[in-house]
Parts: sequence; structure tokens; C-alpha cells
Amino acid sequence: MGVAAEICDALAARGITHTFAIQELTLPIALSGTDLIGQARTGMGKTYGFGVPLLDRVFDAADVPELDGSPRGLVVVPTRELAVQVANDLAIAAAQIPVRVATILGGRDFDEQRATLRAGVDVVVGTPGRLLDLYQRKDLRLDKVSVLVLDEADEMLDLGFMPDIEKILAALSDFPHQTMLFSATMPGAIVRLARTFMTQPVHIRADSESAAPTHASTRQVIFQAHRMDKLPVLSRILQVPDRGRTIVFTRTKRTAAQTAQELADLGFHVGAVHGDLHQQAREKALQGFRDGTVPILVATDVASRGIDVEDVTHVINYQVPDDAMTYVHRIGRTGRAGNFGTAITLVGFDELHKWQAIDSELDLGQPEPPQWFSTSEEFIDKLDIPADAQDAVGPARKVAGGGVGGGGRRR
Repeated sequence: MGVAAEICDALAARGITHTFAIQELTLPIALSGTDLIGQARTGMGKTYGFGVPLLDRVFDAADVPELDGSPRGLVVVPTRELAVQVANDLAIAAAQIPVRVATILGGRDFDEQRATLRAGVDVVVGTPGRLLDLYQRKDLRLDKVSVLVLDEADEMLDLGFMPDIEKILAALSDFPHQTMLFSATMPGAIVRLARTFMTQPVHIRADSESAAPTHASTRQVIFQAHRMDKLPVLSRILQVPDRGRTIVFTRTKRTAAQTAQELADLGFHVGAVHGDLHQQAREKALQGFRDGTVPILVATDVASRGIDVEDVTHVINYQVPDDAMTYVHRIGRTGRAGNFGTAITLVGFDELHKWQAIDSELDLGQPEPPQWFSTSEEFIDKLDIPADAQDAVGPARKVAGGGVGGGGRRR
């Protein structure tokens, strides 16, 4: 496909030898320097759809100025977790080329990031607020950026980052550059942004207009669970024989911290990722989840687009999300990269109206999920719960990344 041999070899060394649809469609266009909009569902390979051509062009494109320590590539993402994930993926692909990738995000030491930029970087991956702050302080140079990527643009819109994004785009307007915008959905504000700051972009959609919003490789199980019975239900689900890496999603930070602590008290090896934790604690929990030492991650939606682990077998919605797209992004953490997964949603009796709105928008056909308890035969049979499953599985543990309020275990 015209990608530099060094990049292909680096990916092959990690077992990455075939393209996904979004990658196969975008690579030839992106490598030519054309502006493009890439649209595909979460988990379908968007990162390397823009990451491979970005690295290839920074490394060897004739129209990209020679590397001199100021950024030639800039990737803007909505969350800290996604910034870390994207930077790690780019570093893997850049392992055999002299292209330095740096991560710039909030929650980390400001002076260390300034020192990193002064030492010289070729590609920067970052969140809008910290990028703009460093630019305005003249620590981040944007005057020679040749390739700009806006990843998960719809999420940046939802999180209120559009004013910062527009300021960053305005800072790049004096230097000719390629712009790639990747998004799962295309709200009107994103379309307007593309029309303003892109030059005749090619819009590539890897799914048909009629494609279902969720992966066919993901088995969805939805049932009503009483609030007081949700923890026993969750404990038993976590004991199914074929369970691998599992993400438990909550709607609030407090519930994430509390649920992680309760699972740890029951003997499960669990990590937590939510907004009340320091960035270092969040990264520690995520790293443990990625390397398999922490098989269960309890997280708020801050992590729904920042965890790119291919072999997540189960996603459990401990609380119903606020909207349909959040549901799609949550369960998109499983059934990825050709694997099969299971997404389980526990609908509290007081959450039924919220679930029915999601069910209607996504046409899932389950407006009245069955009512199951942790002892219900239907629940046990449907999810293959072991006959000897109990609430606790061992002695209490500590939560990886910190428990309630980020301060570790607390009684």
C-alpha cells in the first residue's frame, strides 16, 4: 500500500500484518497528503488509519520539512487515556524510524512536558487544554506542523472542547498542512468545522449507512436488576469460566470508586479509573489492565474511548449510560479486532425509562428487559454462572489505582 518498510516491519513485529476496512480505505489517500474525514465505529482500527500515514509522511514525505525538533505531526484527542493509548500505538509503529512521539496532557507535571518539548519531538499527541496552554506560553511550536489529526471529534464536541480546537486550528492556518478528522459519528457542528478548516476533504465511511451501530461480534444481554442485588449479580458474572479482561462501567465517579472497593473487598483483583483519581493512579490501573495483571477495570465513561485492548471478553454496564452513543462506545470495548465479546447491562428498576430511550434509538428490541436476581435460574442459565459461585472469591485486596476518592482502601 506504499507504506515505508520500516513501519510495516515494526507493526509486523507486534503481529499486525493485515488492514481493517477503514485503514485500507484511508491509507492510499492519506499518504498522498489529501485532507480526509474517516468515519467508522469504535474498535474498527481508526488509530492506525491515521497513525500510519502520519508517521510515514513525517518520516519521508517530500512536502514535509526536514525534522528539526519542532513538531511535524499533531494528534488532538478528547481524553487523557486516549492520548496515552494513541501515543503508545504510534510509538509501536515508529519503533524503527527516527521519529520521536510525545504525549502532552493535563494531570502530568507541566515542567516535565516543557522539558520534553525543548528536547525536541516530531509528533505530539495531546488533549486540547494542555496543548493550547503550552502553545500560548510559547513552549509548543505549531508553525511547522504538516499533518494534523483530530481523533474522536464527536467526543470533543460532547466534552465542550470545540472553542479550544478552533484556537488550535487557527494557530496552524498560516502553514500548509494536511488535516485528517476521524470520528464515529458526524454531528452538524463537526461537519461545519470540517468545511471551515479543511480543503476539499475526502469523506471515507467504513460502514454502510444502514450498518448497525453495535458490533455483530458482541453478544448483548440486558436485564433488570434490583439496586441492592447488583453487587451479588456482578460478583457472579465475574466468576463465569470464560471471562477474560472485563470492564465494569458506572455512570458516576462515586459509584466507580465504591464498586471497585466492594469488588476488592470480595477478593477480586480490580483497578479503578475515574475523574477523582490522580492521573498517575489512573495510568497505573490502565497499565495493569493492559498487561493482564489487573483483569477487572471499573471505570466511568472517561475510559470508554481510551482503552484499546483487543481481548476484552466482557463489558458490564453496572449503571445504564445517559444516552445511546455512550452505550455504543462502552460496549465497543469488547468484540474488537475480529474477537467475540459479551456486553451485559444491569438496568436498575429506576433506570428503566433511560434504558427504553436507548433501546428505542438503537432499535434493540428490548424495551422491557426481564427481571433477574442473583439467584434466578434464568440469570444462571443465560450467563453460565457456576453452580458454586459465591459473593466472595477470596481475602480482601487493595484496589489498583486507588479506591474511594483515590485514597486506596478505606473502611
